[in-house]
Amino acid sequence: MTDPGPRLDRLPVGRFHRRIIWLIGAGMFFDSFDVYLAAGVLGALVHSGWSTLGHNATFVSITSVGMLLGALAAGYLGDVKGRKFSYQFNLAIFGLASLAGAVAPSMEWLIVCRFFMGLGLGAEIVIGYGCLGEFVPPQVRGKWSAYLSLIANSALFFSTLLGFLIIPHLGWRVMFVIVGVGAFVIWFRRRAMPESPRWLKSQGRDAEAEAVMAGIEREFAPAQLPDPPDPAAVDDRPARKLGSVDLFKPPYLRRTAIAVCVHVVLNIVIYGFVVWVPTFLVGQGLGVSSSLGYSALMSLGGPAGALIAALISDRVGRRYGILVFSLLAAVTGWAYLSSPNIYLATFLGFIMFTLVYLLVAFGIATHVPELFPTDVRLRGNGVANTTGRIAAIAAPRSSSASTARAESTRSWP
Repeated sequence: MTDPGPRLDRLPVGRFHRRIIWLIGAGMFFDSFDVYLAAGVLGALVHSGWSTLGHNATFVSITSVGMLLGALAAGYLGDVKGRKFSYQFNLAIFGLASLAGAVAPSMEWLIVCRFFMGLGLGAEIVIGYGCLGEFVPPQVRGKWSAYLSLIANSALFFSTLLGFLIIPHLGWRVMFVIVGVGAFVIWFRRRAMPESPRWLKSQGRDAEAEAVMAGIEREFAPAQLPDPPDPAAVDDRPARKLGSVDLFKPPYLRRTAIAVCVHVVLNIVIYGFVVWVPTFLVGQGLGVSSSLGYSALMSLGGPAGALIAALISDRVGRRYGILVFSLLAAVTGWAYLSSPNIYLATFLGFIMFTLVYLLVAFGIATHVPELFPTDVRLRGNGVANTTGRIAAIAAPRSSSASTARAESTRSWP
């Protein structure tokens, strides 16, 4: 059969690509919603006395442990069993665990449920960004990956907003019910999602790859289909099949190191700052409702950052964008810590959120998946994501200590 890779790359962007991004994006939305609902839930749990800062730190850390193991397993399963199998498997895990968390009788049991939520949550991120790039042409891959990041990270705003509207009146358990029900709706809709033809081809399943590719091409009008590539220009020689060990040998070792650095830095920022904002604001003397309201305003920076990335990522370039926005985020983070009042802190928090999710779109969503070939793409993503989770496990403990120190030295009116 003709290699499906060039055939996919030459297709015009159309309805098929929009359907794929929404099927992937919907699952990632509820994945991110589940991750970020922790911010509002933990603030409310501390305020009510149901939890402590120490338990909250354990909750966030155990989320990272589950996501660490889930990311590592998803990378292997996605490359060996297929993208579609891994999608459905992890979606079911975090959907069931979220519903169980909604009826947890104690903080200890909620932490146990959160571990299983984390298994599914970590897998979704690894598979989603890696798989989208296998369907989208390279000339617009940065923009579409940023759109996927926009869909996923808009959950930051919606989880914070719904937390503001729901938690003070109906309680925190409703937040987990929303995630569980949403996950199973998406699980049902995703059954019609095609397997990646690139992956099928890499596994030597040529007949299946051709059948899926033919089905994709039938969704386009004949006039839209590009001319087939020149057979003389196609290299039909079988390539050496890559394994996990190749990620740690030249020429892929350097790529793996870059991917790990991107994930480590962004995970520390997200789990050491973003998730802790409502708890930090409560520690400064604000009520739960007020802290969630200010956090909702800051979290608008999540979709704003992803949208900006969609507009500029294919023009600016991945590496240059990562460098510039990292420097800007470092300066903004320092200014945020020096804020004399809640109003300036909210403004700088919005800027910080924007820059963080610009970096997520440039780095995690686009650059890292592009570093690895199909054979080991998800395993490369999984290794980088797993290492980032290891760094994130320590971040909540550090943030907990910083919050405790801040409570003893300053209170915003």
